Amino acid sequence: MHPILQDIPIGLDATGVRVETDSMGEIEVQADRYWGAQAQRSLKHFSIGEERMPVAVSRAYGLVKKAAALVNAAEGRLPQWKADAMIRAADEVISGALDAHFPLFVYQTGSGTQSNMNVNEVISNRAIQLLGGEPGSKSPVHPNDDVNMGQSSNDTFPTAMHVATLEALDDRLLPELDALAACLEAKAAEWHDVVKIGRTHLEDAVPLTVGQEWSGYAYQLRDAMAALSATRPGLLELAAGGTAVGTGLTAPAGFGVNIAARIAELTGRKFITAPNKFAAQASLDAMVRTSGALRGVAVALIKIANDMRWLGSGPRCGLGELFLPENEPGSSIMPGKVNPTQCEAVVMIGIQVIGDDTAVAFAGSQGNFELNAMRPIIINNVLRSIRNLTDGACNFRRFSVEGTTLNTKRIAQHVANSVMLVTALSPVIGYDAASKIAHHATEHDLTLREAALASGTISEQAFDDAVDPAKMVGSGLAGA
Repeated sequence: MHPILQDIPIGLDATGVRVETDSMGEIEVQADRYWGAQAQRSLKHFSIGEERMPVAVSRAYGLVKKAAALVNAAEGRLPQWKADAMIRAADEVISGALDAHFPLFVYQTGSGTQSNMNVNEVISNRAIQLLGGEPGSKSPVHPNDDVNMGQSSNDTFPTAMHVATLEALDDRLLPELDALAACLEAKAAEWHDVVKIGRTHLEDAVPLTVGQEWSGYAYQLRDAMAALSATRPGLLELAAGGTAVGTGLTAPAGFGVNIAARIAELTGRKFITAPNKFAAQASLDAMVRTSGALRGVAVALIKIANDMRWLGSGPRCGLGELFLPENEPGSSIMPGKVNPTQCEAVVMIGIQVIGDDTAVAFAGSQGNFELNAMRPIIINNVLRSIRNLTDGACNFRRFSVEGTTLNTKRIAQHVANSVMLVTALSPVIGYDAASKIAHHATEHDLTLREAALASGTISEQAFDDAVDPAKMVGSGLAGA
């Protein structure tokens, strides 16, 4: 007779400590926690800083362990009753119901061994509880022999990294970026015929329309999104099946292919086994490429946010072409002051993403022989970048972009006062004569029209025919 799977609520009704064991001996574990000896040793030896391993990693690991249990049970290596208990526990990990039982710090063993064992121990102890056994006994479900069957930290941790990263991209970041890009596109369409003065080198330039300017923002963001999406194929390749060094030692034949297929089935994503496990485990190049693409998104958002806060500067003594939403008071000393805070937050997020990417790139270069042992910092930084960009893009759209309006009066004043409209005179009177008019207007605080007529080089009618801002904007599109 085998134990019967029971419907036992999550939780260990115990106080004090229990004694767990591993290959190094006994250690006391908080009695109401599901983790075991190796997770407890990690808490003791790697209590570094305040950052904990993101819960997305343990949840993704739950998928990996569920897939492994399904494969091992289907192929007769794991009794179905035992697999059922493990799968129930894994489902609770995946759902986030057991998040409190994954307390490990980011800075731990570089392979992620303690995080793998944390998941093995939690699933083992919860499965034991569901089968009416004693948590910590390793019977009838062993964290290594059963939960980790056919696996190693060296192949499952990068597998969980890829699963967690792809889910965060597909389910959170890319949809938020799409919504922001659509909002920018809507603004571009709304303002397609509003002529404004362009600026290059922070100096006046020739006209364009507000819509053209904002179409540039939308396209830049869409382009960065495309580059980010282009990293997905690398993330779809899973290291599982390579075990310790990529050879697959102790994994059954076909395990890598089968577990990847199960993960694909469980997630609805086209995961495949990595064609070369040595590269998959000795490097983390797919993660590095994704991080670099996240940096590209950050660069685009910094550009857009910076332009908006400069164009909204004022209200009296700045450029003042945009009215940004007024969300909160801007000063503890200056009454009535309002600041472009959402734009500032986006710039800070971008700076953090660029810094995190630098760390990821360096960590990615530290693969030695058959293992890159810098995995925890890479997954932490990538997931943090995704989380920050997701939340930042959402708030930027909701609290800034959507409510931004035009100060058409100020825009028209800037166009009228611009000396660089003189560019339209160059084909008529030549570059040198036009240049003299521009310098004269600037030096004597004249309008361009006043300076041009005073020069005697062009008639009033010819000036009016040549200098028409609405005719100077072109399209800026391919083929134009």
